[in-house]
Amino acid sequence: MMVNGSKFHLLSVVGLFLSFCVELTFSLKVTSTSPGVLEKAAGDGVIMDCKFTIESTESGPWDIEWSLQPPDNNGPSNLIITYSGDRVFGDYYGPLKDRVHFVATDPTAGDASLSITKLKYNDTGTYQCKVKKAPGLDSLNVKLVVLVKPSKPRCSITGTTETGNDIALHCMSTEGTTPLTYTWEKTTGTKTLPSRSVLDSTSGTLSMKNVSTDFSGIYRCRVSNKVGSDECIVNFSATEPTNNAGVIAGAVIGVLLFLLLLLILIFCCLRRRKEKKFEREIQHEIKEDVPAPKSRASTARSFLSSNRSSLGSMSPSNMDTYPKTQYSKIGNGDYGVQPTSMNSEPSKTV
Repeated sequence: MMVNGSKFHLLSVVGLFLSFCVELTFSLKVTSTSPGVLEKAAGDGVIMDCKFTIESTESGPWDIEWSLQPPDNNGPSNLIITYSGDRVFGDYYGPLKDRVHFVATDPTAGDASLSITKLKYNDTGTYQCKVKKAPGLDSLNVKLVVLVKPSKPRCSITGTTETGNDIALHCMSTEGTTPLTYTWEKTTGTKTLPSRSVLDSTSGTLSMKNVSTDFSGIYRCRVSNKVGSDECIVNFSATEPTNNAGVIAGAVIGVLLFLLLLLILIFCCLRRRKEKKFEREIQHEIKEDVPAPKSRASTARSFLSSNRSSLGSMSPSNMDTYPKTQYSKIGNGDYGVQPTSMNSEPSKTV
């Protein structure tokens, strides 16, 4: 009986110790109303909820802290903000500096929620809220996913807009957290998409086959994801086919006329070139064959010198060799002049 009594006493002591430990463990309890995963858009703000209850038996100093856990729990955590010694310290983590603060003015009142402003894509991660007041301790994790809103999409058209052809309307957003969803709608006319159209909501392409004038109108594309949306519009106008035969004939005639004008221009240039060459050759020949004209003074001197030489050779002795010609009387002696011979002496006047 003594042995059994000893065992019973030992079990009672162990049970009291375990109950005391359980009371110590659960005397401080941290809770949150936030979902397990928070999804927010870049540029927005977020509040990560962290509430706690505490028994009056805890008498140690307050120690409240938020930290960013490493991915896959590899490596140390990054301390973000703490409340210790009745003071707040929030300059631990550079990427979140000046963007984090406690929501409550006094976190020890039971609200240790954290606020982050101007969220960035790199703020994505698992955040831990830990509350300590000796001998109590408890914590919880909140996962934050920062999503990027779609950027303004660009609308475009590919294909010939003539009736009877196939065309495609394209919509593309260069930024945004996937998955992105694209939708198209017609905002004019019947405001319904043509029956011969197929939409690819992943790529943002609206394919339309065998278009007609009924397809004409304004189309709007909207791209969206979990945190936002944006849109663009495009104006499509179907046109009647052009007369291709007339266009081709006109193009051929135009090309032929251009070639003809080009040939005429080349012919004129060659002819003009040939004429200039001929003129230069003629001028060159004239300059080589025709001596330069003498001056009047030299011509006169040459004439006088030649006459002197002729007169000098006609001396009286030489004159005899020339035949003496008898000149007949001129008229009937009206002039009173008798012809004389070259050898007759002139009559002396008394």
